[in-house]
Formats: sequence, C-alpha cells, structure tokens
Amino acid sequence: MHDLPALMALLAGALAVTAVSRRTGISAPLALVVVGLAVSSIPGVPDYTIDPDLVLLVILPPLLYSAALNSSTIGIRANLRPIGLLAFGLVLFSTAVAGVLAWWLVPGMPLGVALVLGAVIAPPDAVAATSIGRRLGLPRKIMTVLSGESLVNDATALTAYRVAVAAVIGTGYSLLAGVGLFLLAAVGGAVIGYAIGWVVHRVRRLLRDDMLESAVGLIVPFFAYLVAEEVHASGVLAVVVAGLYLGHRAPSGSAATRLQDRAVWNAADTLLEAVVFALIGLQLRSVLESVSTDFGPLVVAGLVLTAGMVLARGAWVFLVMYLPEILRRRSPDWRHKVIVSWAGMRGVVSLAAASAIPTATLAGEPFPHRNEVLFLTFFVTLATLLLHGTTLPWLIGLLGVRGTEDYTDALAEAEAQHNAARAAQERLDELTAEAEPPGDVAERLRRAAQQRSNRAWERLGRSADEVGESPTAAYRRLRGEMLAAERAVFVQFRDDRRIDDEVLRRVMHQLDLEELWLSRD
Repeated sequence: MHDLPALMALLAGALAVTAVSRRTGISAPLALVVVGLAVSSIPGVPDYTIDPDLVLLVILPPLLYSAALNSSTIGIRANLRPIGLLAFGLVLFSTAVAGVLAWWLVPGMPLGVALVLGAVIAPPDAVAATSIGRRLGLPRKIMTVLSGESLVNDATALTAYRVAVAAVIGTGYSLLAGVGLFLLAAVGGAVIGYAIGWVVHRVRRLLRDDMLESAVGLIVPFFAYLVAEEVHASGVLAVVVAGLYLGHRAPSGSAATRLQDRAVWNAADTLLEAVVFALIGLQLRSVLESVSTDFGPLVVAGLVLTAGMVLARGAWVFLVMYLPEILRRRSPDWRHKVIVSWAGMRGVVSLAAASAIPTATLAGEPFPHRNEVLFLTFFVTLATLLLHGTTLPWLIGLLGVRGTEDYTDALAEAEAQHNAARAAQERLDELTAEAEPPGDVAERLRRAAQQRSNRAWERLGRSADEVGESPTAAYRRLRGEMLAAERAVFVQFRDDRRIDDEVLRRVMHQLDLEELWLSRD
C-alpha cells in the first residue's frame, strides 16, 4: 500500500472509529477490527495488504518504546519469574504446540513450515488486553505481568521464526545453532539497548534544551532497533531495554521535557494503535484472495489452532506457573491466573511476520504452503481478538477481580507529600535565614507546600458525597473558572489586534500549564 490518498483515508478512518469508541465506551481495538472487516468487503476499497517492513520498522519500535517508557522497572523486576515464563517459556511452548497441530491438520505441510506458523502465532499482543484491564481497574500486578510479557515475547517469537524460516529455505540451523542464535539475539539486544539508553540519557542532560531532548527521544526506538538488527541481535529487546532505562531515569530530566514526551508519545500511541487494529480487519480481502484451495479444511484447521492456542496458554499458566506456587505452600489468587490465561489475543506482529515469509527457497522453489500459513495466521489473530476481546470484560466482572491499590497508593502518596512538604519548608527556612525575600513571598511558598500535603491527605478521607466539596476541589473549580475568564480576555485582545499571536501563545502556554497542574490527580 503506497497510495497516499488511501493512507490518509486509513489514518482518518482509524482515528474516527477510535473517537467514537471512546465516546461510547466500546473497546477501540475491537471496534477497529470489526469496522476494518466491514470496509474490506466494500467494492472499490484500496488493497491494504500489510507491508512487513512498515510494521516491523516503523510501527513496532515506537509502540514498544512508549510502552517501556511507561512501564515500571521495579515492578518488572519484582515479577521477573511470571514475565519470563510467559515471554520466553510460553512462546516456545506455543510454537511447538501450534507447529504439531498444523503439521497434523494441513495435508502435506512439512513440520518445518508448521513450526514457522507456530512461531508466527505464538506471541500474544497485550495492547487490547491491557486497554481493557486499565478501563476495568485490574490489579497492578496483573497489568505489570501482561505488559511485561508483551514487551519481550515478540523478541522470542521473531527469533524462533528466523530459525524456522532459515531451516525451510535451506540456510539450515541445527538445534544447537538455533539456541546459540537465540542467546546472541537476546543478550546482544539487551546490551545494545542498555548502551543506547545510557548514552542518550547523558546526551540529553548535556543538551539542556527541552525541544532537542524530545527530538532525540523520537529517534531512539528506530535507532536502537536498526542497530541491533544490523548485528543480528534482537531489535525488539534493544528498544525495550532502552525505553526501560530512559523511563526509569526520566525524573532526573527537566519538567518541560517530561511534559512534551508524555504528550508526544500518548498521541503516537493513539495513532499507531488505531492503524494497527484497523489494518488487521482490512486484511480480509487480500488473505482470501491468496488462497485458491477450498476454505473448508482451512477454517477447521484455524478453529483447532485457535482452540489449541487458548488451551496451551491455560495449561501453561496453571500447570507451570500456578501449580508450583501451590506446592511451595503459597496462596496465589487463582482468579488472577484465569485472567492472565484468557488474555491471549494475537496482533499485527503475527500478520507482519507471516507476510514477511520468503516466496521462494534458496533452491528457487516456492516456499511450501505459504498462502495457507498466511490464512491461518489471519484466522487465529482475528479469532483470538474477537473471542478474548468480547469476553474478557465479562470474565473480569464475573470473577470480581479489581485492583485495591487506590487506597494504598493514596496513603503512600500522602506520606511522601508530607515528608516532601517538610523538606521543602526546611530548605525554605535555610534560604530565608540567609536573606529574607521581599514582601510575603516566604509565607506564600509555605502555604503552597502545606496545600500540596493537605491535598494528598484529603484523598484518604470520606467522599465528596459525604462531606461536601473539599477546600482543594473548591479551589480547583474556582481557579478553573478564573483561568477561562483570563483566556477570553487574551483571545479578545488578539482578535482586536492589540497583542500578537506570539504573545497569545506564550500567555496561553502559561495558563495551560497552570490548568494542567490544577487538573492532576
């Protein structure tokens, strides 16, 4: 797809569906897939066949990087065992299960090709699952495990995919060579990502220019991915590790850079995720056209593969992750395991990998059963998105799984705010002892520090319905109305040509920052 009008139509349509979904409370990923399926059947609609280079080089790196920036390095370290078992162990187990099933189900499909298919459909894409989880308030540990899995599992699957494809086309890899390639990709990607994160963090601190710092941050995911892939390491792991490093050290940067980065990456996530899920639905026509054989046996094979992937994830979660915890006499919540086992939606990375399969072997012969692999990949991706996406919210409600972190977070924040306010006032006392500032500056600063501490403690009290509007809420409401009145005056002055647009933008930026400060939780 290289037609510019078609690309613009895709971007505009995907954002429009996302906007409607958010207004109506519908899951945006599912809505985009369904609308994409419907649009693909309309005569005259351009062919939106997925370009694997576009997905793997342009879409995947920024999505992974943004997710890594917003992930908790401490939380991931605390959950390394479940994340590792899902991102490495489950992906390889799913590859083997899917490979054996496909070899058995599709007449004439060699085991090597079946394993290529297995590697393609092995990694779940947790974007849809985590978006549902955030909306329904899943516990933080589940969200950490799912997001941690999605950050790493693509690297495992793509490495297994490379080994399987090389074996089929004739390059050839022994089991030992395959293990060596996997270790090289994993270790090399992690080292490269850490090195790039370390260098970029120090370069950004030297720049001391928030615009340049944000601009440098924009190229990090693409640079990390390309450097790692160039030396045959995992570009996915390089991007993830660089993002985790820079996200963990973001508090040492400037406030302006953090505000800009947050706005830029939130907007990029919204656009890229909308395009990704729309593209999944739009593949229907091209996938159907690629298969010239009877669809019946392939549909049956797709149903069995989908069931196999669902059962494989459930068996792995409960037998490999849950049972050992019980045997060690721990008391894990089985409901959490059910949620994790049911969050197995496949995504666009699977479709991109399937589309990237070579058309011919080194001997010049066509890649065996390539079209069948593409069809089954699309079938499993679509089936898992619709199955899990429509039932996961119902399952979460049925099990009553809800996060309990709100109160504990508020308590921890109140304690930290109290200590921070005390430290700020002590520092102010030290400074005013040396030279007293003019007017009532010192007193205003003390009141501001105390108000920040009070706001955190107010969140621990009874609700507004019980005690009425809190002083902080009243302040926010009244100051918000005052800001609106100030904006109206500045806009009127601009319209009357009494101030220039540049002056208006500068003043509006200051007012916007204050409004953002007022609206924070």
